[in-house]
Amino acid sequence: MLDADFFRRWLTTAAAAVDREAERLTELDSPIGDADHGSNLQRGFTAVAATLEKEVPDTPGAVLTLAGRQLISTVGGASGPLYGTLLRRTGKALGDAAEVGEAEFADALRTGVDAVAALGGAAPGDKTMLDALVPAVDALPTSFAAARAAAHEGALATTPLQARKGRASYLGERSIGHQDPGATSSALLFEALAETAEGAGHA
Repeated sequence: MLDADFFRRWLTTAAAAVDREAERLTELDSPIGDADHGSNLQRGFTAVAATLEKEVPDTPGAVLTLAGRQLISTVGGASGPLYGTLLRRTGKALGDAAEVGEAEFADALRTGVDAVAALGGAAPGDKTMLDALVPAVDALPTSFAAARAAAHEGALATTPLQARKGRASYLGERSIGHQDPGATSSALLFEALAETAEGAGHA
């Protein structure tokens, strides 16, 4: 079973990963976006980690909801609302349970991913964060490691795609040949999840 501390550690690990990779995320965003994806997410996840240090929600759902609210209020551009929606809707789907099973978490996360798709009006293949999120959520019932691998592969697979949604879509064919920064940061989230799970003795 996964408790509030597991989710707090996941988001703290994710914040460290975003901090480490912020420059690379901004480099990926430079040719096809506003060159601020890394710095925006870095600011947001730093705020999440700081908030979770001060406040200690006692349920998994409350941890994710709080983190989602923090991202929406501190991250500019599209990233804040999208990542904030992902975490808030996942948290809401988990409800008030003190602990959740891995299958429940996978189902809740799918609800969060569906909410991101609805908000952005995107689908897999559009060269967005969904290209990492959807395969990862599909693989999550197998294992945390499988979800990490699927997210990573999904992010890499955005390179040859032409963007059909978001800022990159304005470039048309010039968006081809660049890895999507949103899919790349989404893969970091699952990398942090798998790392947290391994540290806690979950497969």
